Amino acid sequence: MEYPYIKNITHEKVQSLAGLVNAEDGQIVSKTLAQNEAVSVTLFAFAKGEEISTHDSTGDAMVTVLEGTGRFTVDGVEHLVHAGEVLVMPAKKPHAVYAPEAFKWMLTVVFPFK
Repeated sequence: MEYPYIKNITHEKVQSLAGLVNAEDGQIVSKTLAQNEAVSVTLFAFAKGEEISTHDSTGDAMVTVLEGTGRFTVDGVEHLVHAGEVLVMPAKKPHAVYAPEAFKWMLTVVFPFK
């Protein structure tokens, strides 16, 4: 495995996760912090009105909203997730993301052990 395990963030420095990603109007910005067979950690910034259409994942996906509010639809059920809140989207369940306002969030996906 290549080092560092966690990338695109300064090590040994206290930082604001929300400050690491910014989206202009009409944009979705992502920054991968870790990616391997077991786990994926990605920061996102969504401009108001942006979305990712329905898809699924082989792993459990945990959303942590850092700023603003996001709308996550999981298996047809809508969830509004506010700053400081988390939502787990189970593996293989269809889900989508929509930004009713600009928001920033972290996605942690834990994949099945092979």
